[in-house]
Amino acid sequence: MVRGMGSFFKECEHPRSRWSKCSHPYKVRYRSAAGKQVKESGFSTQDRAIARLTEVYNAKKAGPRGQAKAERIARYGAMRFEEYAAEWKAAQRDLGPASLVHLESLLSIHLLPLLGSRRMNTFDHKVVEGFIRAMERNGVGLAAQANAFDKLKAVLLDANRLGLFDDNPVAGVKPPQYDPERVVIPSVGQLRQIRTAGDDSFLLVADLMSGCGMRNGEAFAVNINNIAADDVYRITEQVNRTTRQYERLKHRKPGEYRDVPLPDQVRQTIEWYADKHGTVDGYLLRHPGDPARTFPHHHIANQWGRIKKAGEIDIPNGMVVYGLRHFFASNCLTHGIPITDVAEWMGHKTIEITFKIYRHLMPGSISKAAKLLNHNLAA
Repeated sequence: MVRGMGSFFKECEHPRSRWSKCSHPYKVRYRSAAGKQVKESGFSTQDRAIARLTEVYNAKKAGPRGQAKAERIARYGAMRFEEYAAEWKAAQRDLGPASLVHLESLLSIHLLPLLGSRRMNTFDHKVVEGFIRAMERNGVGLAAQANAFDKLKAVLLDANRLGLFDDNPVAGVKPPQYDPERVVIPSVGQLRQIRTAGDDSFLLVADLMSGCGMRNGEAFAVNINNIAADDVYRITEQVNRTTRQYERLKHRKPGEYRDVPLPDQVRQTIEWYADKHGTVDGYLLRHPGDPARTFPHHHIANQWGRIKKAGEIDIPNGMVVYGLRHFFASNCLTHGIPITDVAEWMGHKTIEITFKIYRHLMPGSISKAAKLLNHNLAA
């Protein structure tokens, strides 16, 4: 019996195993198209009872609801991804201005160039996996890959709810993953050269990222009033790349913060920069051409490009500015600081993210544990 067809039975004293031999009629029970339970009787054989249930089921399937589904599939299935995504985006009324700009950027840069002309009814898991591989071949960063996949998944799940697919096209697809081999971290000697290769703002950002584990935007919002103690800095906000305004931290609600270690060298750099350049409401970094505006993300990115192009200092192959934050994690873990603390200081949503990215930075941990545990075991 197909799920949703209904059931057949007999109301007599005989067990089910004797129904085929007793003379009592079969009865059927099902729900009508309006959802009301219906019972019918008078069927001399089991086959006739099943035939009646099949007739009712097919009639419901071909009725208004079934017809409506067929019309949806015909309309949206032939629609191109670009058109469907535009309708889906218009329905995302809960998105703030920054999130909407970010969504439009992901669509225009990553999704539409590869999938825009594809018919919706041609999506399956192989198409989705091919999209991820195309991003990998094009050298798209892992964060951008993950964000683009999440948006594609949201669009396709919306289409799946309309009944466009027999099988969910993202079911079983492995999302883009951080590859530890692609996390490039400078050595201590390389960091010493890198931090002094740019202007004063570059030095400050480099120390905040490598010494406190800040994200780029968090470093751009550094405020001298956030020094909570000689060895503690309280991260409360970031400069949003899209809105260019001070906004809440990633994975945090408005008003939430996280306290991170403040090494002496980083505190001295903060104080030195404040003494030399002054502050605006406690903020150290402001727009070079207009102190009334926030510090622009491109200022550090442009310097990094010039530093690498000059080739005058030793920079590991494949390193990006974010490698300075990776240095912080590496420095913590190789000195035995628990990964739970590192995850909290870096502001990761879950410890699994920290573990996935940085597990390889803890070589020999099992051997080390075996030696330590052996001290208190009986010989």
